[in-house]
Amino acid sequence: MADLYLKALESERRSLWATARLKGLPKDSPERLRIAALDADIAAHKAKSRSPAK
Repeated sequence: MADLYLKALESERRSLWATARLKGLPKDSPERLRIAALDADIAAHKAKSRSPAK
């Protein structure tokens, strides 16, 4: 089954990254900070989904 939450996070990250690259935004811009937060959320979600079910 598709993980819609993960797909939504990755989609938002791709969109923000494209905007940041196009505009040449600095690392401390709100968009780049949101990308960093999304990276952490994606990693946490993947780690949680990899853990074996009890």
